[in-house]
Amino acid sequence: MRSLIRISDLSCNDIDRLADTAEDIIASPEKYSHICNGKKLASLFFEPSTRTRLSFEAAMYELGGQVIGFSEAQSSSSAKGESVADTAKVISCYADIIAMRHPKEGAPLVAAMNASVPVINAGDGGHNHPTQTLADLLTIRREKKTFSGLTVGLCGDLKFGRTVHSLIEAMSRYPGNRFVLISPEELKLPSYVKNDFLKKNGIPYMQTSDLDEALPELDILYMTRVQKERFFNEEDYLRLKDSYILTPDKLRSAKDSLCIMHPLPRVNEISTAVDSDPRACYFRQVLNGKYMRMALIKMLLEEARI
Repeated sequence: MRSLIRISDLSCNDIDRLADTAEDIIASPEKYSHICNGKKLASLFFEPSTRTRLSFEAAMYELGGQVIGFSEAQSSSSAKGESVADTAKVISCYADIIAMRHPKEGAPLVAAMNASVPVINAGDGGHNHPTQTLADLLTIRREKKTFSGLTVGLCGDLKFGRTVHSLIEAMSRYPGNRFVLISPEELKLPSYVKNDFLKKNGIPYMQTSDLDEALPELDILYMTRVQKERFFNEEDYLRLKDSYILTPDKLRSAKDSLCIMHPLPRVNEISTAVDSDPRACYFRQVLNGKYMRMALIKMLLEEARI
């Protein structure tokens, strides 16, 4: 029984196959509109979400399936003290596939070890967010036509940003990529991410706190918000939250072919004046996420039937 807990659970061939399916869904949605008839997705969200939760639900509905679940921990039996393992066993009795977001790192892995249906990690604490990475990868493929030979700038909260960690893990498997890590000192990329994916594989990277200096060389700029919910004290958050604000003026030095991405929600790290720039890809990125989740649900349910 295959689940998706981190992006490395998928091979490069798997990612290509999912992207091909997503492209076909975009081209011919009617071919896929009934393939999940009679199937149920359990949407188990133990922390707030808009895009990811609704994207999973829209994906299942557009495949002809149904959705059950909850959108906050207080409305689940975890509020009574039920373990993640028991929740996974119970939900397996009701649903054919589970999408779980949880504030504790490793909770979706525990669920996958105890469920009898596939489990998809929809975000666990500061660790992984593999389906956001699938959205990111489809966006990169559609915008840049390749996963290789790119200079990727990651800007903002690189310490707690699970989307950043998963994207580095994915893109480090493709040849010729280079990373520029742009953050305040307090929000630098964790050492384990650098060691496991960059240093271990001999992938070139540089660290800087200067977005303006880095911009001209980037093929992709992946902006992230400083995440208030990950801070232990508000004073640190307030000091760091406006570290980077992308404006049309700053983009004058960037390549015409730059792809600007953001996992959303944004606060004010990208000015709304950037939205009309053709290089702004973040709302296309949202739509790509739905298509990749449709492709992933299809693949995991098909494999579960084998």
